[in-house]
Amino acid sequence: MTWSARDGAPGGAGMASANGNGNGALTRRHAPPALERRDPMRAVRVSVIVPTLNEARNLPHVLPRIPPWVYEVVLVDGGSEDGTVDVARELLPDVRVVGQERPGKGAALQAGFEAATGEILVTIDADGSTDPAELPAFVGCLLAGADFVKGSRFMQGGGTEDMGIVRLGGNWVLRQVARAAFGGRYSDLCYGYNAFWRRVLPEIWGEADGFEIETLMNVRALAAGMRVVEIPSYEARRIHGLSNLSTWQDGYRVLRTIGRERLSVRARRRGAARRRVAGGSPIVEALAPSTNGRVSAGASVDDGR
Repeated sequence: MTWSARDGAPGGAGMASANGNGNGALTRRHAPPALERRDPMRAVRVSVIVPTLNEARNLPHVLPRIPPWVYEVVLVDGGSEDGTVDVARELLPDVRVVGQERPGKGAALQAGFEAATGEILVTIDADGSTDPAELPAFVGCLLAGADFVKGSRFMQGGGTEDMGIVRLGGNWVLRQVARAAFGGRYSDLCYGYNAFWRRVLPEIWGEADGFEIETLMNVRALAAGMRVVEIPSYEARRIHGLSNLSTWQDGYRVLRTIGRERLSVRARRRGAARRRVAGGSPIVEALAPSTNGRVSAGASVDDGR
């Protein structure tokens, strides 16, 4: 669908710069139709959304590694003061830069979802912790039939260099709470590497301005009965700077999000039962759990209750 001068001519492996001046800047262009037919990755438009806040030193380790078949990179900047936007445009001249109305990672991702034009949306982090080289696995699962694909640091083949004992314990507790509330067997709940078809966005959209955005999307995908696939992913340490994540505050926000979403699901189910009674049905059937798969690499999520 698109190609970059990182590949030289389409299908090749040259190292020419995109603008011909040898400075290594990258430009995405429309690929010839014949190439689109040969490569299923180019048959759909993939938008990669990258939220940033003072990540100028990290972007050189992230943007050049995004595969050339990605249709667009949407960088959402939260008011950086270190030249993040200038660095992004130098590295990738056709990067789409948008702002956000409210602070927080969740608000940034929502702005990115609104701005993106691809059929597939992928979220990665700008600090170097998520590996763009894993993108083919995420997109491949969607092309194979998944609705929502989430990375997991706790599956075989995944891992993390950025979690201490407190965060590991908190993540485990939150997973158990989510399992009790929604079923399923998520092995990871609060990770920022996710991919999904744009058509499911109305099902997972919600007000979540902070780091709880990933949990909100995950539990809504589960509650909506989507085919959710979990794949192993490796989280590296942030390369430069300090994380904006607050272990206790953000953990509380995640817990509150799970509780609020559970109450919302129960309210919808009660409403559906009342509608059945109003329609004249003599029996009000118990609403079955809306999840339907097993969470594992290449498998969908199964209700565990």
